[in-house]
Amino acid sequence: MNKKTDGMEYVGISQVAGPLVFVEGIHNVGYNELAEVIDPAGKVRLGMILESSEGAAVIQVFEGTSGLSIPKTKVRFKGEPLTFGVGEEIMGRVFNGLGQPIDGGPPPRVEERMDVNGLPINPTAREYPRKFIQTGLSAIDGMNTLVRGQKLPIFSGTGLPHNRIVAQITRQAKILGEETSFAVVFAAMGIKHDVARYFVRNFEESGVLEKVVLFLNLADDPSVERLVTPRTALTAAEFLAFNMGMHVLVILTDMTNYCESLREISTIREEIPSRKGYPGYLYSDLSSIYERAGMVKGVEGSITQMPILTMPNDDISHPVPDLSGYITEGQIVLERELDQRNIYPPIAGLPSLSRLMKDGIGEGMTREDHAHVASQLFAAYSHVKDVRALAAVIGEEELTPLDKVYLDFGNRFEREFLSQGEYEDRTIFETLDLGWKVISTLPKDELHRISEEELNKYYGK
Repeated sequence: MNKKTDGMEYVGISQVAGPLVFVEGIHNVGYNELAEVIDPAGKVRLGMILESSEGAAVIQVFEGTSGLSIPKTKVRFKGEPLTFGVGEEIMGRVFNGLGQPIDGGPPPRVEERMDVNGLPINPTAREYPRKFIQTGLSAIDGMNTLVRGQKLPIFSGTGLPHNRIVAQITRQAKILGEETSFAVVFAAMGIKHDVARYFVRNFEESGVLEKVVLFLNLADDPSVERLVTPRTALTAAEFLAFNMGMHVLVILTDMTNYCESLREISTIREEIPSRKGYPGYLYSDLSSIYERAGMVKGVEGSITQMPILTMPNDDISHPVPDLSGYITEGQIVLERELDQRNIYPPIAGLPSLSRLMKDGIGEGMTREDHAHVASQLFAAYSHVKDVRALAAVIGEEELTPLDKVYLDFGNRFEREFLSQGEYEDRTIFETLDLGWKVISTLPKDELHRISEEELNKYYGK
């Protein structure tokens, strides 16, 4: 291998495997450092060091390795990590996974370049998430409330309308009661062209694109670019939140595609596989993405995350949703049975959970009866599931009169509370009033989770 006199460019590589290039006889290069791979025709392809050891490195090439010649390919190490140029002008723009504009507009004015790998937030500097974010969806706002600075994933399945739900949340999400700057960073990984067009057109037509930053990695884009996409998006979010003082909602879809790319690269590197072939470091890799959400003491802005995961075969114990559940603070689960009955959004009443909900609701944030209404809805709907199971065995005509009242409650809960239009933006007060409307179909002596004072004020009103 020949080395140029500047000590930074090497001629000849030792091996090519899929999107990876192996280089030997090098020195002074580090993990996550940027590299330029120059093919025999002189075309420059961007890459990043995936692994480095004494005298050798593995480079993942973002634009693929086709046409590379082992003796004639040149590698130039940049001595710096991959960065994304940030500034106020990134708002309303569409970028690819590497942060390059793909909307036909000029490059945005750059105020500074930030390392896409980010820096972890010091745990002692974190501020506990407490403030409510209104999504306009009753199933989330009323029963699985999203709190500013939280990580709340959506667990979906193939064919379920998670893209429509995500677009609706992006259009409708807002912070109530405060004069604050709010923005959405939207990162899509491995999506089809028609889905990408749907998101861009949807945001343009609804007029929210000016407060959205889009990062699109399409299905036919290099899979290694998928590994950088969420990190580039979070870098934009960190600038908006911590430099510009904005409250940023980050939506990442689909994290399962991200994990598939991670598994692909791990297999090419011949690493020892863990569950279902995923690398053993899947947990720590996902943590490096999810833990970039939060609030910092003394800083005005915040980052709230809603990652979307499609569960293969609707299996909630699959490694991707399973590990995500350990890292994040709850989950919104989409249910196929509700979707088959044309209930939109098909958000499951019982498996869904927001662990920080209790800290973001109540008087001064939503309404004083919120916690008790949500608790009563969960309890009553849980009993509905038992009654339906019983009816499937003995027949509905054999049920007690009270059980039939619960069946009626369950149907009204699903059709009136959970179900709403795709462009229907409900306030939290409308959601709570709807909750009381369906609760009022039950006898008062069945409402054990609601105070007497609340019953007198809201029951049957």
